[in-house]
Amino acid sequence: MKTKAVRLYGKNDLRLEEFELPPIREDEILAKVISDSLCMSSYKAAIQGSDHKRVPKDIDKNPVIIGHEFCGQIVEVGKKWQDKFKPGDKFTVQPALNLKDNPYAAPGYSFQYIGGDATYIIIPNEVMEQNCLLKYEGDAFFYGSLAEPMSCIIGAFHASYHTQQGKYIHIMGTLENGFMAILAGAGPMGLGAIDYAVHGPKPPKLLVVTDINQERLDRAASIYTQEDAKKHGVDLYYVNTANIDDVENYLLSFTDGRGFDDVFVFAPVRELVELADKILARDGCLNFFAGPSDPNFSALLNFYNVHYNSTHVVGTSGGNTDDMIEALDLMAKGIVNPAAMITHIGGLNCVAQTTLNLPKIPGGKKLIYTNIELELVAIEDFKEKGKENPLFAELAKIVERNNGLWCKEAEDFLLENAKKI
Repeated sequence: MKTKAVRLYGKNDLRLEEFELPPIREDEILAKVISDSLCMSSYKAAIQGSDHKRVPKDIDKNPVIIGHEFCGQIVEVGKKWQDKFKPGDKFTVQPALNLKDNPYAAPGYSFQYIGGDATYIIIPNEVMEQNCLLKYEGDAFFYGSLAEPMSCIIGAFHASYHTQQGKYIHIMGTLENGFMAILAGAGPMGLGAIDYAVHGPKPPKLLVVTDINQERLDRAASIYTQEDAKKHGVDLYYVNTANIDDVENYLLSFTDGRGFDDVFVFAPVRELVELADKILARDGCLNFFAGPSDPNFSALLNFYNVHYNSTHVVGTSGGNTDDMIEALDLMAKGIVNPAAMITHIGGLNCVAQTTLNLPKIPGGKKLIYTNIELELVAIEDFKEKGKENPLFAELAKIVERNNGLWCKEAEDFLLENAKKI
């Protein structure tokens, strides 16, 4: 079986290549990838190359396939797994394998034959042994791709914790009916966090979302409205902190000076981390969600409050399998809709350039359909491009009927009519 895939050979060295996959062994599975959502973590791996903790040292000789937010269909199943999986099954993968001999190994970073930015892949035995190959029952493939980023958000909410005074017990999870702030929260992952905070199992009483980009804040407010949040018992506010002189006290004013029980930091900016620390309530939890590229990234922390007010810090890198199962379940039931994360669509041919320039490209998630050839296009540009290209003209009509969001109808039309790679 031949595959086309984007492989990492070294720092800033991504190549789209066609090559032969070896025959699968009895404990492996051959699969077709349909969609992959590009992640900033892939950008970090691409620029760091073998210096990245998940990337092997010999990628110059044995390159790895990038991409870890993917969804597809099983083509062939090795004998060992035929009682559990069958050809035609839709699937997604939890990339955090947590292997004993290599805890950092993950599809999309560490393997030659499995990664999201490919047409066909071989799923190795380790993935099934760790129960990280998950059947996907949904209709739209792109939701399967968004299950992984949603699982990261869910995992972060689960990793936050609170305590009871006088007891050495950690009560896991964000505080229900508490005060929550999401700093730098109008980006793609922030949108998912807003969705889960409002519609998930433990909504806060107050949710304040900050950013310095008014356009992103306006988009977030149009998708996750104050009116809808109120129906779920959440007072939701969007705040542009760019022109506020005293951001700390302004944010604290939403809590009458009490502070926030849960503060999430969605950008690796020192000043943002220090702001989060300053607005914590007693027993407040600072959740550092954004992964920095700099291994020496640091910020000041008020240890007086750590000692006397029980403030604390947590951080997670990805979610676990249970988090991903929860994400799939919430999407299947229509409780959360992470389609708001997606702002661009492209084909496999644009992956290398897009990944290497990800921080420079505005908007949210870049969704790739790996079996088509398509330039990276913003959803908001469909109508303009439709003046010359009937494909985009129809896609513009479809997303307009869906509140400007990517949807199953758009996916079906694209897969049926776009040029195959």
